[in-house]
Amino acid sequence: MIITESLNTFGRYCLFMKRVFTVPDKWRVFFSRTLFEISKLGVDSIPLVIVISIFIGAVITIQMQLNITSPLIPAYSVGLATRDIVLLEFSNSILCLILAGKVGSNIASEIGTMRVTEQIDALDIMGVNSANFLVLPKVVGFLVYMPILVAFCIATSFLGGFFVAAFTDIIPVSRFIYGLQAFFQEWYVWYGFIKSLFFSFVISSVAAFYGYYVHGGALEVGKASTNAVVASSILILLLDVVLTKLLLQ
Repeated sequence: MIITESLNTFGRYCLFMKRVFTVPDKWRVFFSRTLFEISKLGVDSIPLVIVISIFIGAVITIQMQLNITSPLIPAYSVGLATRDIVLLEFSNSILCLILAGKVGSNIASEIGTMRVTEQIDALDIMGVNSANFLVLPKVVGFLVYMPILVAFCIATSFLGGFFVAAFTDIIPVSRFIYGLQAFFQEWYVWYGFIKSLFFSFVISSVAAFYGYYVHGGALEVGKASTNAVVASSILILLLDVVLTKLLLQ
């Protein structure tokens, strides 16, 4: 049954996390690997985040202006609505759904390849906690760098909306900038950062779990990568509902 299989998978995931979150054997190796994972998973994701955010910010601005046509609604509402959409959802939930495809598949395929080529078995034979050695730097590195990606996303999304205001006649630049500043709530920024931390943990840990328990060959690695992205996306959406209820009530 699906429920039984899901509970079994969740139990294996919890046991896997117990192995991951143990004290590293060598802290110097752990920190060096963490810095490497920050570069690979975080810094290398910046170009993707910037490109997507600029276009999404521009699209949101255009759509808001096209749908707010009533003379009773002030012009700055376009900037205000764009700001709140970016802060509340796009810069955390939608961004992490996109990163689940890039970062999650990368982690699952990398660890899965190590499993099928018996590199993980070699670590276990040498007495190394392979789950801790391979997975913990990825989880910590992505968790640490995620707020920076969110900040990049927020800034470049606003920049995309600014480009629309500056290079088209859809909305005056002064009205758009005023809308970005009007009725600002600082908690919305912290809300996005908090959610992104939960989502980044889900992406890295779930992808590592599916990659770690791959059995077979290259085909199974591809399946594990796909399953990791699907599972991460579902959990992100589920957590989005729960965290929104808890943090914005």
